[in-house]
Amino acid sequence: MIKRIYIPILASAALLFGGCENNFDAKIYGSLMEGEFPNTAEDYVSYMMSCYIPFAGNFAYAFNETGQYSFYIGAGGDVRFFDSTSDIMAPTAVKAGGEWLHLSQANFNQCRYYYRGWPNDQDSPNHFPQTAEVTRFTEIIHTLETASETVLSAEVRDGLLGEARLCRGMMLYYLMHMYGPVPVIMDYDKVFDDLAQRTTVRPSLDQMCEWIYDDLLFAAQNAPEIQTELGRYTRDYGRFCLMRHCLNEGGHMSGYYKKGLEMFDELKGKYSLFTQGDNPYKDLFKTANEWNCEIIMAVSCDANANGNEKHGNINMYSRLVVPSEASAYSPDGVPTALWPQGGGYNAFYNVAKDFYDSFEAGDKRKDCIVTDYWTTDGKHITGADLGTRWDGYISLKYPIETESSFQGSDMTIARWSDALLQFAELSVRESGAVTSEAIDAVNQVRHRAGLGNLSAAQTAGKDAFLDAILTERGHELYYEGCRKIDLIRHNKYARKVFEVKKTVPTHQYMPLPDYAVRACQENGVVLEQTFQRDGWNEDRSSAEGGI
Repeated sequence: MIKRIYIPILASAALLFGGCENNFDAKIYGSLMEGEFPNTAEDYVSYMMSCYIPFAGNFAYAFNETGQYSFYIGAGGDVRFFDSTSDIMAPTAVKAGGEWLHLSQANFNQCRYYYRGWPNDQDSPNHFPQTAEVTRFTEIIHTLETASETVLSAEVRDGLLGEARLCRGMMLYYLMHMYGPVPVIMDYDKVFDDLAQRTTVRPSLDQMCEWIYDDLLFAAQNAPEIQTELGRYTRDYGRFCLMRHCLNEGGHMSGYYKKGLEMFDELKGKYSLFTQGDNPYKDLFKTANEWNCEIIMAVSCDANANGNEKHGNINMYSRLVVPSEASAYSPDGVPTALWPQGGGYNAFYNVAKDFYDSFEAGDKRKDCIVTDYWTTDGKHITGADLGTRWDGYISLKYPIETESSFQGSDMTIARWSDALLQFAELSVRESGAVTSEAIDAVNQVRHRAGLGNLSAAQTAGKDAFLDAILTERGHELYYEGCRKIDLIRHNKYARKVFEVKKTVPTHQYMPLPDYAVRACQENGVVLEQTFQRDGWNEDRSSAEGGI
């Protein structure tokens, strides 16, 4: 159905993803002018491409005069909400305060006070306004579904729908893991219903999981197998995302573990661990090795981007992990691990000493973590200064390769080592037994890190093996936006956080904002502000017992 809209111009999301490596080239797919839209095949492509805007890697995106963090921006995305709030990171008591300190303490109390609007209202980081993006995706999906076959062939339509539904499915996925089930509009008939916007309440956990499952399954069956532009979502990325969702929710959703294993089988044989160089893990994330054999999906970044939303994605992680006073050189002029950039914005993210110490001796993944630095005034800061001069060690998973504030290395969001570890966990959870195939999958990841096989004790039974997988996932995937979700799945979030931070998380998930709760209350319905899964009280009580 063609709708009449009134938007001066909508440039394609390609402008947000642009670069010089055929990754969302900076071009306008189409312009959206006052009048009838969409009309042509190009219009439909442009309309679908706007679904990518919330997943750009820039500072923020703007749509219809509102601002909101992207999920892949270093300052406010998945890493901040799922890794800094976990046992990976020590509280930023020395290097940062405000909301950075609150989140690093796993203190979500302040997250309920923000108003509708920009993400920094009252210094309360949030993604809740992105529930409105689900409404927008629902409208776009309906428009694609009802497109005339004289304009879009069924094959082209389904490919575009695969991308759009993958975007919606992942939007739902991230929101659910930040807040629990959230009030969203999935019914096209309610898209333009103002009352529905103010009275929609939380769905059940099972319902939310079904919505995510359905969108990701459609993507896994219909998204393009191959894209001409790097960074556009593929069928394999849909398979990976569905596998991850099935692993997370298989404990209460029938058939999910089996479906997750099916997705792994569809990925198997297409990808392999990157094994080049003396330390393949460290080299994996370098610009020279982008889109290597291990990468299923990445946010393509450009070293020439400057933070402008029309100049391509940027990778700013080095600026967020390196202390502002750090020097690129030692006092005798020798380049440090932070050369050629030197100081960053600040050490907002860090690696907690306890988490660092949990790595085995000889683990090459530790080589991406810097445990000392020189200041610009010649002082040597070491582990002895933790708690006084800095909070935790420096994560250089994304290496410093230029003097620029921003690096050009792609941000990985799906890779084969993660898939292998997911397979191992899916296998044992589905069968209840530790299989040789599952053990081998974990050992492959360990061997690339320079480690030997898991011990006999670690594979002696289901519980021991699951614990070993959780440890391995932490060491393999730190600061890739997975840790909190993993800990909650194992029902160890509170306990693991307390071990490192010596504080207990205030909530399992962030509370919904007051304005949303009040809007529902004013219209006669109850919107529950907090959510927790079964087992949370036990986990929290156990952590509190350690105080």
